[in-house]
Amino acid sequence: MSIRSKQRRPMQPPRLSFLLAGVMALLGATHTGAETMCRPTLMVEQVRFSEPGGQQRLWSAIVTVDASSCATTSGPFYVNFVRLKEMAPDVLFSEEFTWKPGQVEISVEFWLDEAVLNYWIGYVPTCSCRN
Repeated sequence: MSIRSKQRRPMQPPRLSFLLAGVMALLGATHTGAETMCRPTLMVEQVRFSEPGGQQRLWSAIVTVDASSCATTSGPFYVNFVRLKEMAPDVLFSEEFTWKPGQVEISVEFWLDEAVLNYWIGYVPTCSCRN
């Protein structure tokens, strides 16, 4: 019986260290990227339906916009609606509007046999942060 001797290999850094270093670098880059993106704060106020005009009426609201953290002066946002209609199923839909700092008036036309069951601010894309 012969016993084989183990050959010594040159010392190499553990692969786990490389993996951990990569994960830490990625997390650091992600964290830094998140700090450079902001989002304006939008709130819906003063909601009303107009008097009927023809076969339609207008749903309108004032949206207050706090964009103090944004470097941009305007941008898109979406309002989600659940529409009720006589003799038809409820429908979820979104409308796109443009925000600007301060207040923005928004409106959507509805037929006389329609009503708004619910509404809320949907998607608001990020903006570049003010430095």
